[in-house]
Amino acid sequence: MEFTLLGAVLFAVVPLYAALYWEARRGNAAACTRDLWDVALTAAVVGLFIGRITAMIGDGVNPLTNPADIIIVRGGVATGPAVLGALATAAWVGRRELWPVLDGLAAAALAGLGGWHAGCMVRNACLGSASDLPWAIAQDGSSITRHPVEIYAALALFLAAGLLMVWRQRGRPAPGVVAGLGLAWAASVRLLTEPLRPTLSGGPVWWYVAGLAVGVLVTGWHGWRSPRQRQPDIDTRSG
Repeated sequence: MEFTLLGAVLFAVVPLYAALYWEARRGNAAACTRDLWDVALTAAVVGLFIGRITAMIGDGVNPLTNPADIIIVRGGVATGPAVLGALATAAWVGRRELWPVLDGLAAAALAGLGGWHAGCMVRNACLGSASDLPWAIAQDGSSITRHPVEIYAALALFLAAGLLMVWRQRGRPAPGVVAGLGLAWAASVRLLTEPLRPTLSGGPVWWYVAGLAVGVLVTGWHGWRSPRQRQPDIDTRSG
């Protein structure tokens, strides 16, 4: 037994806070770093707890009789329930300014997810299906090289976080668009990397498809509404 979940959490927390700090200094965040940090931390703790409990129950482990297994990882974290729990918590805590808060957290959440996937290095869980590519890695004691699938996911999520931060500063997108894009990107990364994971048959693919669909709908809805809401002001000034 190893406290590998705590190591993975550390990998996630550092880039999450760094992204919030970077955006706050440039006026991109919905509130100060500390406020958004509190929302993000609360959402992450609740999401991890829900995901871990769900994974334990799925593995036949009773959380009530094995409470230490919540942080002493023998299995993993159920991704879908964890994300759903984190999103619901963030939405509830920031309900008075829902879309500004979710937009302010979107890039940081992607950076945190990237760090979580990069935490595979402490969980010894980076490798996926067999591959002969030059950067494929062999597990200790094995001659079979495999895709570092978790590193792929981490890099894609870090890239998305950086692009969203730059776009928020320069493009000033409509409220809700960044949150929708963040959700769609995160779901797409998981969906695209799922075939490279060794547990494809048991992977929660439908969670990722649902996340992608919701992200696209949120992005499209807010992107469509924003010009329509501004149209009367434009017409008034032109008259």
